[in-house]
Amino acid sequence: MRKIFPAEELARDSRFIRQTNEQRLSDPRGPRVAGGNASENLAKLTPGLPNGPDRARALMHGIFVGEIQALEGAGRTCWDFEVGDEVPLALKMDMARQCWDEARHCEISVALAEHMGTELGEYAENGLLYEAACNPDPVLRLTGVNRALEGLAIDVFNTMKEFGNMAGDPVLEFCEDWMLADEVTHVKMGSDWLRRLTENDKERLDKALEFQKIVDRLFSFNGFRGEDDDSPIQLTRRFRELAGFSEEEIDEIADMSRDARAEATT
Repeated sequence: MRKIFPAEELARDSRFIRQTNEQRLSDPRGPRVAGGNASENLAKLTPGLPNGPDRARALMHGIFVGEIQALEGAGRTCWDFEVGDEVPLALKMDMARQCWDEARHCEISVALAEHMGTELGEYAENGLLYEAACNPDPVLRLTGVNRALEGLAIDVFNTMKEFGNMAGDPVLEFCEDWMLADEVTHVKMGSDWLRRLTENDKERLDKALEFQKIVDRLFSFNGFRGEDDDSPIQLTRRFRELAGFSEEEIDEIADMSRDARAEATT
C-alpha cells in the first residue's frame, strides 16, 4: 500500500466534482451560493436571509466532504509513518480514534444533507484539507489538519448548531452539537501532540505554527469567519480554548479574518 497518497488520486464516484485550490482562490464571489448578492453572502448565517437555507445546505455539503477528507487524512497518518520516537504508538491510536469519529460524522452528515434537502455532489469538492494531510512531516500534519482545519470545523459546527436552533430544527441542532464535541477533542489531540513532539525543538515548533497560519489564511474565505456579530461563521473562543488554543492564537486568527474581510469588502 502506497505511502503519502496524492490528493489528485483520491477515489470519488461520478457524483463528485473536484474544484482546484486555484479555482476557489480565483473566484471573486468567495464562498457564496446561487441566489445571494455579495452583502448577503458576507452576512451572518440565519434562516431569515433570502439565501439563508441555500447557504446552509451548501455549508452542510462542505462539512460532509470535509469529513471524508479528514477520515482519509487521519487514516493516512496511521499508515504513512512507522512507530518510533517521532510518531509514537499513542499518536497512531489517537488518529485511529479520529478515523472512527470521522466515519460516524460522514454518516451523520449524509443524513443531515438529505434532511436539509440537498444531495451528495450538488456542490463542488475542494481537496485542500486532504492536501494538508499529505505533508511528509507528521507535526505539520497535526497543525495543518487538527489545529487549523479542525479548528475551523469547531467554528462551523457551532454556527450550524445555532442555525438549527434559530430555524427550530432540533435534529440539526442536536447532530451538530454531537459532532462539535468530537471536533474539540480532535483539536485538543493536535495541540497536545504538537507540544509533546516539539518540546525540545523550537525551530520545528515555529515551522509547524507557520504552516498552520498558512492553512488558516487559505481558509479565511474573504473574512467569512470572524468575531463580528454579522460574520457568517462565528469564531468560537470558548471551544478553541478548551481545545488548547491560547488567547494570543485566537486573537491572531480573528485579526487575520478581519483583515481578509476588509480587503474583500473594499
